[in-house]
Amino acid sequence: MDSEMQVADPSFEKQTNEDIDANNGYSGSTSESEKINNDGVNLGCDEGAGNDQSIIGKVFDTLNDAYTFYNDYAFLHGFGIRIHWKFKNKTTNEHYRKTYVCNKEGFKCLKVNNSNGKVIKRRREVRTGCKAMIRISKQKDEKWIVDKFNDTHNHALSLTPTKVMKHRSHGKFHRTMECRSLMVQFGQAGLKPSQIKKAINAMKTSDEADVTSKQCDDVLSEQRKQYRGKEFYRLIKHFQDKALVDNDQYFVVDLCDDGSPRNIFWADGRSRDAYTKFGDVVVFDVTYMTNKYKMPFAPFVGVNHHRQSILFGGALLENEKEETFVWLFENFLKCMFSKHPKAIITDQDKAMGDAIKKVFPNTRHRFCEWHIKRHEPEHIRPFVARYSDFQESYRHWVNSDTIEEFEKKFEVMRSRYNLEHNCWISEMYNQRIYWAKPFFKDIFLAGMTTSGRSESINSFFDGFVNSNTMLNAFVLQYEKAVESRRAAEEDEDFKTMNSRAVLSSVHPIEAKAGECYTRKVFEVFKNEWMEATNNLTHETLSKSKEEIIYRVGQLDVDKTYWRTVTFRSMSEMNVTCSCAKYEICGILCKHCLYVMKKRHVETLPNHYILPWWTLNARYKVGNSSIGLEEMNNENGVSAFTLWCVRSNFTKVIEQAKESPLKIDKVNTVLIKLLDDLTIQEKPKAFENASQGCSTGISQVDMMPQLFVRDPIGPTNTKGRPKNATRIKSSLEMPKKRTCSYCQGLGHYATSCSKRKADELLQEKQW
Repeated sequence: MDSEMQVADPSFEKQTNEDIDANNGYSGSTSESEKINNDGVNLGCDEGAGNDQSIIGKVFDTLNDAYTFYNDYAFLHGFGIRIHWKFKNKTTNEHYRKTYVCNKEGFKCLKVNNSNGKVIKRRREVRTGCKAMIRISKQKDEKWIVDKFNDTHNHALSLTPTKVMKHRSHGKFHRTMECRSLMVQFGQAGLKPSQIKKAINAMKTSDEADVTSKQCDDVLSEQRKQYRGKEFYRLIKHFQDKALVDNDQYFVVDLCDDGSPRNIFWADGRSRDAYTKFGDVVVFDVTYMTNKYKMPFAPFVGVNHHRQSILFGGALLENEKEETFVWLFENFLKCMFSKHPKAIITDQDKAMGDAIKKVFPNTRHRFCEWHIKRHEPEHIRPFVARYSDFQESYRHWVNSDTIEEFEKKFEVMRSRYNLEHNCWISEMYNQRIYWAKPFFKDIFLAGMTTSGRSESINSFFDGFVNSNTMLNAFVLQYEKAVESRRAAEEDEDFKTMNSRAVLSSVHPIEAKAGECYTRKVFEVFKNEWMEATNNLTHETLSKSKEEIIYRVGQLDVDKTYWRTVTFRSMSEMNVTCSCAKYEICGILCKHCLYVMKKRHVETLPNHYILPWWTLNARYKVGNSSIGLEEMNNENGVSAFTLWCVRSNFTKVIEQAKESPLKIDKVNTVLIKLLDDLTIQEKPKAFENASQGCSTGISQVDMMPQLFVRDPIGPTNTKGRPKNATRIKSSLEMPKKRTCSYCQGLGHYATSCSKRKADELLQEKQW
């Protein structure tokens, strides 16, 4: 540790190292073997007057020059150094004397307990009370002169350069500006100190000492200290700077009275554009909590035309109360042009469900299937143990095809197995409209039934953020997640456009699907088509001029599990299946494809090709105009319509900006359009409507004197823990060891002390 002493006058400091030696009663010597290395270089203590005289009186321009000289001297002689005393003038606060010593100088303070009374865990002792040192003092000409030097060591010296480099003072590489800047850049990229260490050590030369994880962590901690108390300000500044290059950037902050943030929500322009195409189904999850203030991270996630997860927006929340979710959902709607999602998938949080009812009254709310199945085994286990056929009955009930069948089977279960009103199964029955499959056969879910897509987004942050991550750093990592998802989407776009589908047959239905669907979606269709071609059979249930009803399934499967397919061929061919795969996923099921092939349908009808799963849904900077169908109403122009019009204008300019002729033509058209519009035609209405789709950043710009501060501290929520893992159920938790002899916890019978004592007693009695 560096120490600092302030003295009013240089002449006041009179104590010499000889006085200190006398007080400590120290006398030491070094063996001759320690003085000479294999090359004959003097590495030990050089007590000759000639060497002392060559160093005493040496002059340096700066303190850094003096430190470098003594450190190089120490490297050649096999020891490390550190700064010991720094003397300052109390009047001018300037250094006038400095002492550098061997790193084994002095002894550690031997306190047994700290201020809290806890026992201090001690590391191995390094210091030996060595007296080697050099002292420099400032002259009138502002230069520094060596006025005291001692080269007496009482310890063995390092004999090889590789060992000398291990001393802290000689590990200079990690303190260079180049290395420190690399550490900072890698840290901003989301790498952990251990990963930074590996990267930098792979880049450095063999002459330099290896960088350690601790050194990387120290540099990153030093950088974080610079922004202490400024994190929230930097977060707002980041969003403001981004809004300068992204006109559609949206962010809004809910502030406390003291200026600290309660909740933060943001979304960029491309995310808002993606919502216009893929916003019918949204997954919302708040189980990730890895940042300095333990603010739960709440991403709005969807699925794109390649069945990949995409981000519509992100939020950092103060807590998980109903009013917090109401604030978030209302601002999400403002950001997304008041376009409600048709379905939203969440966990079974009551506060979240109540907020969805208030803000999204017409949106279908579905519980995450994974969370339900996670709790299922522990709740049905008592019934399985009591009734041998319960599990089969339960599965038949859960997998019911129709609502009537679902209700009927539950009544049978309730009476047969004596289900109580307060048991988990009865509670789930009361909430059946949020999870049971028969209740969701009429709503498109893009194939999603769990919040796994949201949690897969969360997993991107694992290893990149932790309990010390600053707010602005977390947002930067979020943007990296967004960019990685968009890069994956663009890769899939390219692969789809740059390749042709490999067909399993020559049938025109499969050929058209290969032309229209994206690469990943066609693979799903192809699997259904191959099943329809090879593994299915049917029986006719009824037949008329208007429709034919079939039962379709596999021969080796019980007919109770076969699906009912209705085929109609009036003005427009129509086929429906009781499995409702097309209604839920947007892709025809194998049962429908089997019937279409049997009925000699020559091609895949266009109304069964969902635009969601085609390349037409991809993001294009020069995309053709965005359609405005069903966006306006009798009350006037919607915010979404205005945003679409503005996007189309932007795309026209992007396409024409490289050609003066095209730009001239665009300008002429716009001038003519402006001339045709009257100035009096509701200018205020347009202005107000445009404000409705503006970014939330205006809320900050309009209040330049607003005082903001960082959050006071972490809050207790149900969010994910530091290591960002799933919340485990009782089945997943490790079981405590139970002794079969004494029934005690924490040990087995083989190590049971009571059993050993009893056996010993029996031996004595025997």
